[in-house]
Amino acid sequence: MAERFDSLFAGISEADALRYIASAPETLDNPGLKYLAATRLGACHSEESLAALMRIAATVHSNLYDRIARRKALEALGRRKDQRSLPVLIDALGGDDEPAVVNAADAIARLAIPLNDEQSSKLSQALDGPDNQRRAVIQTHCRLEIKSASEAIRRLSLEDNPLVAGAALAYRARVLDEPEATQGLVHQLDDANAGRRRAAVIDLGDAHHAATLEALIRCPVSMPLRAKSALNILGDRAWQSSDSQAQGLLEQLLQDDPRELNLSMVEPVESAAEAIEPRLQHRDEAQQYAGAVGLLQMKRDVALSLIDHLRQNLGSDYGVHYLIANSIGLLGLSERTDAVVEALHEIGPQYAKSRVAAAWSCRHLQLIESERPLLEQLASESPWLPLKWSCMKVLRKL
Repeated sequence: MAERFDSLFAGISEADALRYIASAPETLDNPGLKYLAATRLGACHSEESLAALMRIAATVHSNLYDRIARRKALEALGRRKDQRSLPVLIDALGGDDEPAVVNAADAIARLAIPLNDEQSSKLSQALDGPDNQRRAVIQTHCRLEIKSASEAIRRLSLEDNPLVAGAALAYRARVLDEPEATQGLVHQLDDANAGRRRAAVIDLGDAHHAATLEALIRCPVSMPLRAKSALNILGDRAWQSSDSQAQGLLEQLLQDDPRELNLSMVEPVESAAEAIEPRLQHRDEAQQYAGAVGLLQMKRDVALSLIDHLRQNLGSDYGVHYLIANSIGLLGLSERTDAVVEALHEIGPQYAKSRVAAAWSCRHLQLIESERPLLEQLASESPWLPLKWSCMKVLRKL
């Protein structure tokens, strides 16, 4: 999803980025410009920018800013998806900088090209490392469906760390065709720890077993994360209107009614402003959704008052912004259509999911005709599939 945030670095030109990335950090007024430049070059297309990224990714430094720039360059190469970068990425697997190895493994998975025996061996060797590294390397084996390390990864599915074990269970389900391995991941969707729930959603997306989709879409983690995994599972089925079950589940996910989520891991919230507001700002999405349920259970005039307060005081919090745009539609609050229209027209990348909520709210509030030009544009041109699909579906609901 990093591509949605490229506009945050658009102020750096490609020429400046090339200059920054070639400079020693100590010569820059802001040494952080070096690693920002690497991120910026991930959104470029020239041969010169690709060569610069490969050069930085292949060079190991002791300076912290250089090390961070290398990590960002490895990540950027994954986004560029140029097959010529594969040797550089494979070589980076052998380093001792864990974040760099993680980024290299992720980038190799994003290239999505077969590895030869020597390259597969180097990838498997990277299974011997810290837990975050092991998780990333297992995920790469899974996404490229590499079987050469199957026994080692099978053993890792018994690890105490659920982040390592979960990735290995996904591998067993997808690569070794053991669908029963997903049972542990489905159970983890109910975990009180938000990080473990998020990891389980990612792992189920990698596992590619449609039987888990119904449980996945009810897990209280961010809608974009669930949507990414659901689209991974569904593949082309997500776009086939003849597949009513797949269409219905994806529509339920993207409409994201908090009352349909599994919130058993958190305490219910009272329908009172002083109880709801802190929940909406919580870092755990289950707590946020519990707060939204409280809002949806309020009397209409009280809900309107709270939404006005939240817009005025927390409108820049993109999590709260999303839940407001969503709740207005679910409650049918025609008095606040202005908030829905504003959310639909919001182009800031951090508000992308608010546009999804606004699209569905346009349907609930019968705003489709007035917003048809933008809905049609997004349905045709949006690079983010959840927004594109939502606008298409809303327009078809007429």
